[in-house]
Amino acid sequence: MKDFRTSCVYQIYPKSFKDSNGDGIGDLRGIIEKLDYLKFLGIDYIWLTPFYVSPQNDNGYDVADYKAIDSRFGTMEDLEELIEKAKAKDINIMLDLVFNHTSTEHIWFKKAIDGDKKYKDYYIFKKGREKGIPPTNWESKFGGSAWEYVEKFDEYYLHLFDKTQADLNWDNQEVRNEIIDIIKFWMSKGIKGFRLDVINLISKPRVFEDDNLGDGRRFYTDGENIHKYLKEVSENTFSLDEEIITVGEMSSTTIDHCIKYSNPKEKELSMVFNFHHLKADYADGDKWSLKDLDFMELKDILNKWQIGMEKGNGWNAVFWCNHDQPRVVSRYGNDSEYHKESAKMLATTIHLMRGTPYIYQGEEFGMINAYFNDIDKYRDVESINYYNILKDRGLSKDEVMNIIKARSRDNGRTPIQWDSTDNAGFTTGTPWIPLSNKYKDINVEKDIKDPNSILYHYKKLIELRKRYKVISHGSYEPLLEDNTKVFAYKRVLDNEELLVICNFYSSFERIILEEKNNNFNCILSNYKNVDFSNKIELKPYESLVFYSNKNI
Repeated sequence: MKDFRTSCVYQIYPKSFKDSNGDGIGDLRGIIEKLDYLKFLGIDYIWLTPFYVSPQNDNGYDVADYKAIDSRFGTMEDLEELIEKAKAKDINIMLDLVFNHTSTEHIWFKKAIDGDKKYKDYYIFKKGREKGIPPTNWESKFGGSAWEYVEKFDEYYLHLFDKTQADLNWDNQEVRNEIIDIIKFWMSKGIKGFRLDVINLISKPRVFEDDNLGDGRRFYTDGENIHKYLKEVSENTFSLDEEIITVGEMSSTTIDHCIKYSNPKEKELSMVFNFHHLKADYADGDKWSLKDLDFMELKDILNKWQIGMEKGNGWNAVFWCNHDQPRVVSRYGNDSEYHKESAKMLATTIHLMRGTPYIYQGEEFGMINAYFNDIDKYRDVESINYYNILKDRGLSKDEVMNIIKARSRDNGRTPIQWDSTDNAGFTTGTPWIPLSNKYKDINVEKDIKDPNSILYHYKKLIELRKRYKVISHGSYEPLLEDNTKVFAYKRVLDNEELLVICNFYSSFERIILEEKNNNFNCILSNYKNVDFSNKIELKPYESLVFYSNKNI
């Protein structure tokens, strides 16, 4: 049985991974084609973002049928073959479950709109405060009001995301029963992992009121019944199979809640995602306001979460990238002058922490942001909405495009760059979204031929986690906390110690370590291995990993 502490999860956004039939959209058969590559990389789980029937207003996170596969991605037989062939290579499949909301195209919502009281109670409908004024002033995560008016009822329904994504009423036992039934359906197919989308938003308040301090999120984030509902779902599904791992996506959460979500004694989830470290380049906490990386803020957040979760016996999912984030090498690294060095350094930083590492497709060979100059090349509903919102605020087109280029979710959604042929080997047709113009320089085929590539660095990191128990089970101690350029930490387990030292800048940096252990050996570097010394001059974006075992 796999231990999620020694495992690595690889996230696939099927639409952009590999197209097997030339329609320009990645599909399940495309994933089957690339299983040998994923086995070579050494990953343990493939997390698939939604491939269910969907109008695709939010790239599949608007689910219209939880038990059916959208024909553009393939068939149920294709999925069953993928599960079987992946298992033969000792790889398990993790599905993405979107249970905060459904598409307004879902049969439940259609029946609700038709006036069926049972299904209307599956959602959250409220009267306005007065004519033309929504029940509260809450804002949608995608901009605008979180309420949509339905004239037929003279009521509004809640949608924390797009207006085509109506929030489910988890206070309704029948809704929770439906969700348990859906999970059991996928468990019966042999699915061994589940990622729960924005799951800490499902428990809404008993009283809906205006938020005079913000956008409403404080009223529904980590709500009063959240732990009760997760325990109920887990008891009736995940807990029935000890091989299953679960990860919850937690929006604007806290360490205390995440300990409860992931401490094994609570029997809720295996681990959690939090996103605080990916806001260290937000001006005043606003995604759509640019600022340079606040490195000391990043260090502080990562250290606090590592220490806090360990203290409470919680477990982190550690990551830089996903389908909702820009490419980290373009964001916190240097994707031009020090592309290879900074990509490896960032990988080293995150993979050797306490927690289960997640790789997002393309990250393992250094894919960079799209840098599209024209809004017409973007497909993401959030990006298009904010293009118009920012223009309405008075920003120039150039200012708006600079923000979109840095922040758009489409940065992580351009097709995977398999080789340097037309369309990067992704499709023989026209890709659903344009490719990055750097695909001839940055691709899998090129990295596989180079033993010093970013790809081989990721492969080595995955191997190290399985080889050294101090990485998967050791405690975490921050080092050089006051250093404004270098992120460093120590992992300790019994007689084993691991030192991780990462320079986040293009300058040379001198450091002095308290450790004077002559038994340390360099087991990984993004330049070349060096002998241990407590006085080191780090090269631009250099990362060094030293290991010691007092028993050897």
